[in-house]
Amino acid sequence: MGTADPPPDAGAGARRRLLFGDLFFGLRRAGIPIGLGDWMALMRVLHDGVVRPDLADFYTVARAVLVKHEAHYDLWDQVFAAVFAGGAFPKKVHDELLAWLDSPLPLPDLSEEELAALEQHSLERLRELFEERRKEQDERHDGGNRWIGTGGTSPFGNGGRNPAGIRVGGQGGGKSAIQVAMERRFADYRSDRILDTRQIAVALRRLRRLSRVDGDLELDVDESIDETCRNAGFLSLAFRPPRKNQARVLLMMDVGGSMTPYTRLVETLFSAAKNLHHWKKLEPLFFHNCVYSRVFESMTGSKTLPTAELLQDRPKDTFLIFVGDASMAPSELLSPHGAIDYFEHGETPGFVWLHRLRARFERAVWLNPLPPEYWRGYTTELIGGLIPMFPLSLAGITAAIDRLLKRTPTPVPELDESLLRGHW
Repeated sequence: MGTADPPPDAGAGARRRLLFGDLFFGLRRAGIPIGLGDWMALMRVLHDGVVRPDLADFYTVARAVLVKHEAHYDLWDQVFAAVFAGGAFPKKVHDELLAWLDSPLPLPDLSEEELAALEQHSLERLRELFEERRKEQDERHDGGNRWIGTGGTSPFGNGGRNPAGIRVGGQGGGKSAIQVAMERRFADYRSDRILDTRQIAVALRRLRRLSRVDGDLELDVDESIDETCRNAGFLSLAFRPPRKNQARVLLMMDVGGSMTPYTRLVETLFSAAKNLHHWKKLEPLFFHNCVYSRVFESMTGSKTLPTAELLQDRPKDTFLIFVGDASMAPSELLSPHGAIDYFEHGETPGFVWLHRLRARFERAVWLNPLPPEYWRGYTTELIGGLIPMFPLSLAGITAAIDRLLKRTPTPVPELDESLLRGHW
């Protein structure tokens, strides 16, 4: 009696079960707390056809079901990529692309004079030329000075040599790219750091604005004594609302790029601030290099908030604290469309947005993770002249809070438009 042939999709089903097993155990090994109940809930979602047979949809729904805290989003991305690597590309295209990027031609050996002789374009002209090349080019290109490729002197591509251009994907090596054409995804700063936060929390606790505005009435002993004395000894009790901290804090943190080495330091500050429960409201927001027309409520989820809304809706007496190294290309700070994210189409330069924020919130400081002796960069000096800058250290935080609490806020410098004219 012969055995029945297996169904046509038996092999595919086995592969899917293997992938799902790798995902489940990979997430557990990475430290993401996932129980069998969570996993069965995801299986029910798949069984009921809630998710389309699309890897992007599965990524979004599975993360929503399995990951309970945004601090684990970065670990989720790493495990998901390891399990489903290349799922967004047809295999042939994916393999060809990786083979190309893994084997660029050697860098051309150019003298300093030859490098200086290379034609350099304005940012706007580079963008125009880049769009033209994207439409015209339909194959791999290495070397040369025109096409998007590797190992050449073209201003477009990766692994080449050009004083200024648009990097396409990959990691920077020469640090001369003025824009990057790729999807930039960074991890939010974790807010659950518990080590080394106590001293920072003690320093932050000094940032307060006490006021008697609401709450159950309580006996004011000093005022009661004064009232009794004024009434010739007849007892008179005075009641008033308790003194509560009415301070609102806007914490804006630079994420990714040159800030990556300082991730743990910033997470320590963020953890201390978030777990303090000391202010009327703490609003953490994120940006990359500089603030433009939008800021991120979550870098991993790409949920954004218009900067204009901050300027309009947040009270003027909000304490504004920036955290970042203030290091970037001058065009990122002073030029329209200057954001290093190629797909950020903002007409207003980042420096103008910073000035608007500084003018709206007079009590503002900038915490820089770099030691003050390294604050000699052009953009760092410009930002430091606009927003009082302090080192991201215990002493620096203490000094920054002293500045925020001064009876008279630091005057806001006038916007020097001559700085912008040369970059418009």
